Amino acid sequence: MGGLEEIRNEAVDLENIPIEEVFEQLKCTRQGLTSDEGAQRVEIFGLNKLEEKKESKVLKFLGFMWNPLSWVMEMAAIMAIALANGGGKPPDWQDFVGIIVLLVINSTISFIEENNAGNAAAALMANLAPKTKVLRDGRWGEQEASILVPGDIVSIKLGDIVPADARLLEGDPLKIDQSGLTGESLPVTKNPGDEVFSGSTCKQGEIEAVVIATGVHTFFGKAAHLVDSTNQVGHFQQVLTAIGNFCIVSIAVGIVIEIIVMFPIQRRKYRAGIENLLVLLIGGIPIAMPTVLSVTMAIGSHKLSQQGAITKRMTAIEELAGMDVLCSDKTGTLTLNKLSVDKNLVEVFAKGVDKEHVLLLAARASRVENQDAIDACMVGMLADPKEARAGIREVHFLPFNPLQLQGGCEEKGALCD
Repeated sequence: MGGLEEIRNEAVDLENIPIEEVFEQLKCTRQGLTSDEGAQRVEIFGLNKLEEKKESKVLKFLGFMWNPLSWVMEMAAIMAIALANGGGKPPDWQDFVGIIVLLVINSTISFIEENNAGNAAAALMANLAPKTKVLRDGRWGEQEASILVPGDIVSIKLGDIVPADARLLEGDPLKIDQSGLTGESLPVTKNPGDEVFSGSTCKQGEIEAVVIATGVHTFFGKAAHLVDSTNQVGHFQQVLTAIGNFCIVSIAVGIVIEIIVMFPIQRRKYRAGIENLLVLLIGGIPIAMPTVLSVTMAIGSHKLSQQGAITKRMTAIEELAGMDVLCSDKTGTLTLNKLSVDKNLVEVFAKGVDKEHVLLLAARASRVENQDAIDACMVGMLADPKEARAGIREVHFLPFNPLQLQGGCEEKGALCD
């Protein structure tokens, strides 16, 4: 199994080597694996799924109380209940309860919002194939996609979600929609020998493929892992930490000076001195600031979630708000992955022709069945999609091919009568 260990460590470039070498490196054949071999390889590569981090809800909740500003508030609460005693007066319950309520409110808001945002890896996993057709023990059968291992032979056909990274075997080319990974709005052609990625969708064709990567080792899995493992300290935390550290140092210096002045010099009573120290503690920190910031970011996080954004950390809202320039590639990966027509920007230069007529002609030049992204966009802008073929009959359809653009306008459309 030494060679398989190298595969797991990604020491072999299975994406680019000839397909016959892929079988040699994976120690498999075109007849697939046996059930025993599959079980052995699961021990090496793990299951074909993205593992979710299990995190204690209690510890996560308490974690929002672990920062410099909260430390000062907690110190004030302890002093109000434990040290502010004596002089014939009960402990300072009012201040204690008030401080604890503020701490709990702040932590609750942050916890609920981040918990509602959901686990980013789990959101990405929703796009993975639950079942797949795999060749095991010389027989084709439908199995859970999670059992796939490198070396398995799978069948990919129209409508299937590719269950793992794989290299295509002999057959006709496929049309693969990998917009969720690359941002390309139109399906791409994959020929025998090419690699297809986990999470992409087959739009046309049927072919067999050999699995070369599963789980976190897939292109999709690596992206999910990067999203799920973002724990760097952002600008917001740095600012809060700086404010908290300044408050702690300033209050500590003030407490030392007050203790020296009040007790040895002024010889005040214990309870009166403690009350003064409590005033310094509470007055020296912006108690409401964490709560106000949490509420503000919670509102921003909620609005983003309504638009389908995955907010892993609420502090990312502040990072996004402070952004001056956002760079994206030409494919528009950060868009809705959905084409649309802005009717307000449509200009008509021919006399006697209005916008509505131009849009109707555009819809008639589009396919009404088995549509690609452009066809669906053009037909979908009509009030009633049936208008695209109302009173006419489609004779021949010439599909749009962006790969053949050579400086001129590409012909596309339906010949109707």
